[in-house]
Amino acid sequence: MSVSKASSSKPSVKENKKLYRLRSLLLLVALSTLLLPLASILYFRFYENELVRQTELELIAQSAVISAVYREFLNNQIKYKSAYGISTKSSLTKSRDDYYTPVTASIDLSQQRVLPRRKNAKSVYNLPDNYAINAGVQLQQILKNSQQVTLAGIRVLDFNGIVVAGRNERGFSLAHVHEVKQALQGKYSSVIRQRISDEAPPPIASISRGTGIRVFTAFPIVDGNRLYGVVYLSRTPQNILKHLYAVTGRVLIATAIVLIVTLLLAFFVSSRIVRPIKQLTDQAKKLAQGELITVNALDKPGTYEVSRLSHSFATMSQTLHQRSDYIRQFAAHVSHEFKTPLTAIQGALELLQDHIDDMPTEQRQKFLNNLQSDTQRLEKLVTRLLELAKADAMQASDESTDLALSLERFKRRYQDKSLQIVITPDHYPTKVAIASDVLETIFTNLFENSLQHHANSIDIDISHKGQYLKLYLHDNGDGISNANADRIFTPFFTTRRNQGGTGLGLDIVASLLQTWKGDIQLQTVEKGTAFVIRIRCA
Repeated sequence: MSVSKASSSKPSVKENKKLYRLRSLLLLVALSTLLLPLASILYFRFYENELVRQTELELIAQSAVISAVYREFLNNQIKYKSAYGISTKSSLTKSRDDYYTPVTASIDLSQQRVLPRRKNAKSVYNLPDNYAINAGVQLQQILKNSQQVTLAGIRVLDFNGIVVAGRNERGFSLAHVHEVKQALQGKYSSVIRQRISDEAPPPIASISRGTGIRVFTAFPIVDGNRLYGVVYLSRTPQNILKHLYAVTGRVLIATAIVLIVTLLLAFFVSSRIVRPIKQLTDQAKKLAQGELITVNALDKPGTYEVSRLSHSFATMSQTLHQRSDYIRQFAAHVSHEFKTPLTAIQGALELLQDHIDDMPTEQRQKFLNNLQSDTQRLEKLVTRLLELAKADAMQASDESTDLALSLERFKRRYQDKSLQIVITPDHYPTKVAIASDVLETIFTNLFENSLQHHANSIDIDISHKGQYLKLYLHDNGDGISNANADRIFTPFFTTRRNQGGTGLGLDIVASLLQTWKGDIQLQTVEKGTAFVIRIRCA
């Protein structure tokens, strides 16, 4: 008899929709721990990009002013523009007579490639135009004064790309530089280039691109459709790390907030996961030490998974307890069933050993017959116990059996034993989800019991309900008394012990049916014995 047939109830698993799922909880904790630093990095990069764009906008504004001043100096030297000896390559294909010609920042650190350091200026054999040189001389002091405030590198180039004003490289050509080439075609251009500092950057600078770059802008000086030159500026963006150092107090407050949030998350995880598991572990230890009989499900499991684990532990604990009780009771029954014939055998052997010579032949034969009978009973008990063990250990398979063919075989077989089997109705679902040899064992035990209780007919009424076939078996034998009705599935209980009954047949039937997800129940009838068997349809 398997433990699951015990009468004690198992703890039910209640689905609590209010409980968090463990994976959701862990995901929440992981996202929470990553969110703040991730958000800080994203904000860091966004703010850093804004500083670079702000630097570019400032350079554009400075370039516009310098361009206007340079163009004015040139126009003051030339009474008529046509008198200005401008090369044909300085003529633009599209007129720039619009009054408003705004230039917007175009640098984006997340998309734009950082170019190598700017190439050195090249020597040239031809000098710049005299008008351009004169305008550069007039502009030189202005550039020097403004550079002290703006900290920008400033160079003014003529229409050939030769430096005519600036702190360094005057008289050298920058026409080969990428951004200058674009500006000489009348197009504004801006790039970011590598910056090599004399001082080693701090370790935290590795997360910032702004610490190792320099912004370069090339602004074309245009008058109508004529290119006068290029304003070439450069400056290092404002360092975001210096900003962080300037607001050290706020950074410390933010760090404290992150620490508090982390501690709250740790407490939350502890209350939802660690504490329930510790309570469950403490119960398991007490169970192992014998202080508890069974483990109880936790009242506050915290999470859905821990709740399921808690109920699984409680179910397992109760099953083990039932198993222990069953083994103890089963061992007592087996001991009792074996002790009686063994005691008789031992007594008969002692009498035969002591009095075999002077014992009458008739009495000696009687003892020998008793020995043989008791030996046969022990053999039968061992056989039935093996059948019960096999039934308890059996695993269900995907086999199916034709019920109609199986019952027809039994009708023919037991007709020879004077047991008539009547089946109604004639038509019913025939395929059942049970192995043929298992079904053979079940029916054999039931029909043999009917014969042993003097039945000569069995009525089998078959009905179909859902996924199950319901078989109502009613014989006309001696029947079962009300006093014995509750004990017929108890191992070793039999009213035919003197006739060789072992009391294991019905227990084997119940165990086999349970393995194949079926069951058997005794029904109350006025005459004979009736059982209801449920078997799954295939």
